Amino acid sequence: MLKSFLLLSAVVLVISNPTPSLAGSPQEASPAPAPAATAPKSMVKPTAESQAKAKKLYEVDCAMCHGDNGNGKTDLAKDMGLSLGDWTDPKTLASKQDGELFDAIRKGKDKMPPEAEGRADNNMVWNLIVYLRGFSKSQPLAPAK
Repeated sequence: MLKSFLLLSAVVLVISNPTPSLAGSPQEASPAPAPAATAPKSMVKPTAESQAKAKKLYEVDCAMCHGDNGNGKTDLAKDMGLSLGDWTDPKTLASKQDGELFDAIRKGKDKMPPEAEGRADNNMVWNLIVYLRGFSKSQPLAPAK
């Protein structure tokens, strides 16, 4: 009887205790994700180090479909029948709020799987959004028609 109680207590404790993030350091507390409607801007101040980590995360988890430069033209995307936006075009993300991007990354969208908190804490997702928006900054704006 005591063993059953201890086992049940351990299971309840494990389920109720969230797993700490593997992606962030102790000084990088994860802010709670704000709903898309109230989070028009990124919740972090990017640093060279945080952007280097965001780039690494992108290379591992995103580039296979979205492309190394964010243009969305990859063999995998084509094979899956995906039509991905070209993030090198400033117009592609111009209408997207940071909160919308956060939700899409964290929860997944269509065939895109969610980014689990164990792989990337909330700060890392916000830094990833800053990194994604940087794809179009290196591209000249297309002339108005």
